[in-house]
Amino acid sequence: MKTLQFRQAVCEAMSEEMRRDESIYLMGEEVAEYNGAYKASKGMLDEFGPKRVIDTPIAELGFSGIAVGSAMNGNRPIVEFMTFNFSLVGIDQIINNAAKLRQMSGGQFNIPIVFRGPTASGGQLGATHSQAFENWYANCPGLKVVVPSNPYDAKGLLKSAIRDNDPVIFMESEQMYGDKGEVPEGEYTIPLGVADIKREGKDVTIVSFGKIIKEAYTAADTLEKEGISCEIIDLRTVRPMDNQMILNSVKKTNRLVILEEAWPFGSVSSEITYMVQENAFDYLDAPIIRLTTADTPAPYAPNLLQEWLPGSDDVIKAVKKVLNK
Repeated sequence: MKTLQFRQAVCEAMSEEMRRDESIYLMGEEVAEYNGAYKASKGMLDEFGPKRVIDTPIAELGFSGIAVGSAMNGNRPIVEFMTFNFSLVGIDQIINNAAKLRQMSGGQFNIPIVFRGPTASGGQLGATHSQAFENWYANCPGLKVVVPSNPYDAKGLLKSAIRDNDPVIFMESEQMYGDKGEVPEGEYTIPLGVADIKREGKDVTIVSFGKIIKEAYTAADTLEKEGISCEIIDLRTVRPMDNQMILNSVKKTNRLVILEEAWPFGSVSSEITYMVQENAFDYLDAPIIRLTTADTPAPYAPNLLQEWLPGSDDVIKAVKKVLNK
């Protein structure tokens, strides 16, 4: 095993796949000469050259459309958005072309594209740069949505995403790019659609994904000192979702808290809540609690931002509530 930053794990995944398959290339704003806005493509221009690591204009609709046409003609593009907030400019190509062309062509076209970049809050970036889009894209049939929380998962999942014959939305966090973790020296992949139990427990199930899951780890450490055992599930893939792992855990603990960094209405936690009550209602000993951001645009002031985001204290309160403590 070796220790890598999250950005290095992403870079390794892309580079290894590009060495394996010449039809893969990377394009986006600042991915080449600048080594990526968050240095996730550092050194790739030197290795692969300007035909396979391509700096684009600030024109997300344009280069997203180029990627779709390129994929229809046998290539496997990786499209980096400097932030998924900017993907809204190109969302017509993602939703109406990338996600639908396989069905609309009767299976004549595969669209193997990875759209990747940071999602959700990045700190004091303001309301237009702090939005989470996992549930937006997961709402669209034809798209797979991946949200890793650590370097190990990021590399293994990204390699699988690049090899997938369907479009994959791969969401990162600019606040995680410097996170370090152990990654295997050799080749490995992690299948899409398989969650991971990050911590075994017996009293309550906590389901989360992405960088906000760190708040669950902090809360679980505190609760353990009080004799409360938390089982933490990292979804890793939002769509397709590993419903069975969630249900198995809930049937064991009989309680569920869901933590996500997104607005509450129509959220991923809403979908999980419905799925669990439909399939495991009789196993629940308490109502499910969802922890999300406040139902407002993200504030800029740091004290307000802290209140807007769910934190470990919120997780602790929610766990104690479902346990009637």
